[in-house]
Amino acid sequence: MLHLLAISLVFICVSSSWSEELSLGVASNFAAPMQLIQSAFEAETGHDLRVSYGSSGSLYAQIVNGAPFDVFLAADQVTLNALQDAELLVYSSRFTYAVGGLALWSADEDLVSEDLDVLAEDEFDHIAVANPEVAPYGQAALDVIVVLGLAEQISSKLVTGENISQTYNFVATGSAELGFVALSQITRDGEITSGSYWVIPRDIYPPILQDAAILSRAAGKSVAEEFFDYLRSPEAAQIIRSYGYLLLASE
Repeated sequence: MLHLLAISLVFICVSSSWSEELSLGVASNFAAPMQLIQSAFEAETGHDLRVSYGSSGSLYAQIVNGAPFDVFLAADQVTLNALQDAELLVYSSRFTYAVGGLALWSADEDLVSEDLDVLAEDEFDHIAVANPEVAPYGQAALDVIVVLGLAEQISSKLVTGENISQTYNFVATGSAELGFVALSQITRDGEITSGSYWVIPRDIYPPILQDAAILSRAAGKSVAEEFFDYLRSPEAAQIIRSYGYLLLASE
């Protein structure tokens, strides 16, 4: 009996040494693919991921103020540039994990069309965008509005979400008739899931290059490196592309 107990204790100790915990801050636009990646990674490795979602700006502020994240998946490169300048990330770990897309979307299946009559005819009361001060998708939306020459026309109708998830919810619940959302929020398996939409041509706004990095506090943490290996894997790439993201040719 004692012999069996000793074996059990050894097994428990060895098993616990195999499983590690990793804390991630992840930009809101990447929530849906991250949930699938998390499930697949945890099932394959036995490690546990603790994921917090938010705008890149709010996650940046948390990191600067000591939030215990090991890994940061931002919605841009500028935020990571700031962390790099502050020596808060492992430079060699940094890479572009996805290239985001933007869409004008409405839960009303008849409201949006590619000729953009809905914007030109001004037949709406509210149009949602993410806060451009903290959300890169919000800044991209404002860039598109300026390119389309609509800044003055729709400025009084703009409602601002704290992040791209809240912006999507404004539109999904009807609080705003339409809004600029991340393409990933309305895409599954390469198809738009609901509503009416216009996928914004990528040549009229700067590329939304989304960078990830291991933070300095987790330098040398094997589970962080293991997660990044998985994030670069063909399996993860398939998930990422299925939500409308592009990948850089080198990734």
